[in-house]
Amino acid sequence: MRRAGMTLLLLLLVAAGGGGYYWWSQPAVSLAGVERGRAVHAVYATAAVEAVNWAKVAPLVRGRLAEVCRCEGQAVAKGFVLARLDDAEPRAEVAAMEAKLRFLREEVDRQRILAERKIASEQAFERIDSEFRAAQANLAVAKARLRYFELAAPIDGVVLKRDGEVGEVVDQNSAVFWVGQPTPLWASAEVDEEDIPLVRPGQRVLLKADAFPGKNFAGTVRAITPKGDPVSKSYRVRLDLPDDTPFLLGMTVEANIVVREVADAVLVPSGALRGDRVLQVEQGRIVERAIRRGIAGPERTEVLEGLQPGDTVVARPQESLRPGQRVRLRAGAG
Repeated sequence: MRRAGMTLLLLLLVAAGGGGYYWWSQPAVSLAGVERGRAVHAVYATAAVEAVNWAKVAPLVRGRLAEVCRCEGQAVAKGFVLARLDDAEPRAEVAAMEAKLRFLREEVDRQRILAERKIASEQAFERIDSEFRAAQANLAVAKARLRYFELAAPIDGVVLKRDGEVGEVVDQNSAVFWVGQPTPLWASAEVDEEDIPLVRPGQRVLLKADAFPGKNFAGTVRAITPKGDPVSKSYRVRLDLPDDTPFLLGMTVEANIVVREVADAVLVPSGALRGDRVLQVEQGRIVERAIRRGIAGPERTEVLEGLQPGDTVVARPQESLRPGQRVRLRAGAG
């Protein structure tokens, strides 16, 4: 009798252990709830904050900076000379041309007198007079070219930035100054050509910047550049900013252009989706359910058909899970 009791106890322990092993060997899943909330379909782009009215100031010729004004932040009028290039050589050329012109002027006067007295031919006078007029034109061009060695403000405004030092060699591609009005501002966004058909003037824009973590700011699509960039495959979109925007010139911002918005949508975690299906747990087994998706976001996706608020789905289903398979809920899972 005693041996029979011990045997029964061992069988019960083995059975209990086997059941526990079977339960723990089942895949563990976590559940996520289906909720109502706001769904936003937005086009993402990066943008740079710029002044609406501004201009780059670059030299018309290659040269070495001889003078540079220390005038960042100061208001200047159109034509104000911001910098000068070393113009010693062209000025020497002008001086030589002026000396030659003086000589030719005297020669013209002399040839005129000789021609009037019939001592020299009329052709000789006309030849020297033509040479004199050509020298006058060449001198005018040389003097005008001296202005190429000045970097002047092209518009009235504030010197927004200076990017040149005395002694530095600059050329036509070197922007030495930026001049413009500090306000109003807008943001220039680069939108992928795949998304540009969705963008329209007047659309609302949500803006974020690393300088203001956790904050969203408003903007509006103002205009779309008609011609795209075939290299970057993008289009430039101008975004209006409010007058009280905290953004500063040159800041990089994240722009989400709102294409469509649903205030009271049925939402499911995007990580729960398997294409157009989700997995649910009923009586300890996996059930696959087809849905119709709406607005898709990185965190949550709108469900148009197939789920209701209050339902639960497998939060991040493993690839190995199949309909009908037994699973267990992770500790703390709903």
